[in-house]
Amino acid sequence: MTRGRGFTIAEMAIAVAILALLLFAAMVPFSTQVDVRNVADTRRTMDSIKEALLGFAQANGRLPCPALGTTATGAAGAGTEQVTGNACTATYGVVPWATLGTPETDSWGRRFSYWVSPIFGDAVAASTFNSPGQIPDCSAPTPLPNQSSFALCSLGVLTVSTRNEVTHATTALGSNLPVVFISHGKNGAGAYLPTGAVVAAPAGADELANSTSNRPYVTTSTFISRPPTRAAAGCNDATTAGFCEFDDLVVMIPASTLIARMVSAGKLP
Repeated sequence: MTRGRGFTIAEMAIAVAILALLLFAAMVPFSTQVDVRNVADTRRTMDSIKEALLGFAQANGRLPCPALGTTATGAAGAGTEQVTGNACTATYGVVPWATLGTPETDSWGRRFSYWVSPIFGDAVAASTFNSPGQIPDCSAPTPLPNQSSFALCSLGVLTVSTRNEVTHATTALGSNLPVVFISHGKNGAGAYLPTGAVVAAPAGADELANSTSNRPYVTTSTFISRPPTRAAAGCNDATTAGFCEFDDLVVMIPASTLIARMVSAGKLP
């Protein structure tokens, strides 16, 4: 009769080590898949927000004002645009999700930061369609807009730029923009939370340019949109030392897109 031999402690240890390695190898791609899915889901949400913004403008003759990022979910006024009389109370904050009927947060649970050029957010009655210093002059467009807060010649004050991967020089992707909104990505640096708190400001200059903590009020503002990069020691976005961490998702609406929608809705000219 042959007696069966069990595994030795050494053999068991080797088997456990191999199993651990296999599990680790499986977890790395899974983590990557989760990140890719979160980015894709957030982009889809931002597409729906963009359409909601255009729809709001077609219905109301203007873009919505920002909501206060510091108001906690469920509190009075949470997610509603902040407007007093004919003008926005502030020109930056978060996407007014309750006003638009869109999701409050991105896939990482942070609110979308939102900026609107004042000329595109004021009420129709404010007659602020003029863009100061503009060439050609927009002080007396023909015909004068009576169903829109802006004219065919109105320009915004927002710019979105990208940065060259070799020289780090910036190039404008869009200028004179009416509106820009941003997801602060997986790291969430500079974003508002549903509690009304703000995630700590980012270290890199490019993410800081997109951070709510860097913008108390809009006069002219430039945002950065570029491919994502990981955190790196000794980084400097403005020099060739190496990019700092960047995972923001930036969406802009050009004036031409907004005006075309307004024309199709009979709000302009």
